[in-house]
Amino acid sequence: MAPYRRTADLPQMIPVFPLDGALLLPGGDLPLQIFEPRYLNMIDDVMAGDRIVGMIQTRPGGDRERPKLSDVGCAGRVTSYAETSDGRYLITLTGVCRFEAGAELIIPTPYRQLRARYDRFEADLAEDEATQAPAAARSRFAKALKRYLNRRELDIDWETAQTAPLEALVNSLAMGLPFEPAEKQALLEAPDLAGRFETLSTLLEIDGEDGDDEGHSLQ
Repeated sequence: MAPYRRTADLPQMIPVFPLDGALLLPGGDLPLQIFEPRYLNMIDDVMAGDRIVGMIQTRPGGDRERPKLSDVGCAGRVTSYAETSDGRYLITLTGVCRFEAGAELIIPTPYRQLRARYDRFEADLAEDEATQAPAAARSRFAKALKRYLNRRELDIDWETAQTAPLEALVNSLAMGLPFEPAEKQALLEAPDLAGRFETLSTLLEIDGEDGDDEGHSLQ
């Protein structure tokens, strides 16, 4: 991935892909299937430039074609790209840095573009640090996750989960589990990894509180 070390290294005007329920976090990988003409056009343009796309959810208001956008999204770089025989694009976006949605640009492209303000999230560009959660919090998290998965008849690779770094585990679950759009937005806007871990733990507990109390250990 391009070595973005400062927010000034990132493009200040970016195309955005509004997609409710899709969460991209810094360092995470989000596979996407692109088939709508305006977004095929967008990918053509970004592949000829800096490969940056802003993933963002919508909020109530606006019309169907131009809904209002959430206040915070995440800029990602296209790190994998393939075309299918029927004209679709299969891409992977790797999260780079969150942004606050600034003014939307009035331009003739079929897709939307806006000014991205990254300063609030400059820590997203910092080198990863090995962050650990207290044993009690990790145990609470594991039990809540087991209840959540049982209730929804889902499963994960527990052996991998036990050994994964906290950031990789939290981000993969936050992006992959079927939370509601507002819950995904709360995970996105958590100030840091500790905040995201706490938010994720709370969401798991709320949803799975009627499930089985027995869980795996993630010590």
